[in-house]
Amino acid sequence: MSPATLDPALGWLLVSALGLLLAQAAAGKWRRHEEFAAVLANYRLFPAALVRPLAWLVPAIETVLAGGLLLPATRASAALVGAALMLAYAGAITVNLRRGRLDLDCGCAGPAERRPIAPWMLVRNALLAAAFGLLVLPWSARALTATDLLTVGGGLAVTAMLYLAVDRLFGEIAPRGAALRGAR
Repeated sequence: MSPATLDPALGWLLVSALGLLLAQAAAGKWRRHEEFAAVLANYRLFPAALVRPLAWLVPAIETVLAGGLLLPATRASAALVGAALMLAYAGAITVNLRRGRLDLDCGCAGPAERRPIAPWMLVRNALLAAAFGLLVLPWSARALTATDLLTVGGGLAVTAMLYLAVDRLFGEIAPRGAALRGAR
C-alpha cells in the first residue's frame, strides 16, 4: 500500500485558509496588545509574571506559523506547531469551561471581538488541528493547472465565508436566541 499524499490543490487551499486564519488572529492581538494581555491573564492559567511575555509570544507564534506554512521546507513543522497550538487553545478553554467561567472572552480573534468561550469552540479547534495535521502529509508531484488555481481561490473564499458564518452562528446568534428563550 502506498503512503497517503495530499493533492497540491487541496494543500494550497489548506495553506491559504489556515495561514489567513493565523494571520488574522495575530493581527488582532498585535493591534490591541494590552487588551489581549488582559484576556490572557483572565484565563488564570499562568503566573502573572508570564502573562506579558506570553501576550507577545502568542501572536508572534501565529505570525511565524502563517509564514511557515507557505514554504515547503518549513510547512510540516509549522503545521505540527499549528495543530499543537489549536489543541493548547482548546485545553485552555476546557479548563475554564470546567471552572464554570462561561463569560470568559476566548481571545480567538484578538480582543476587538469579544466572544465568550463555549463547548463548540473545542470542536472547532479539533477540526482546525486536524486540518493542520493534513499538511504534514507529503504532497503529490502533480503540477497545478489554471483550473486548480481557480479552485484554490474559490475554495478559499467559500471556506472563509463558511468559517465566518459558523463562527457568527455559534458565537453570537445561537447564544442570543438561547438568552431570549430563557427570558420568556
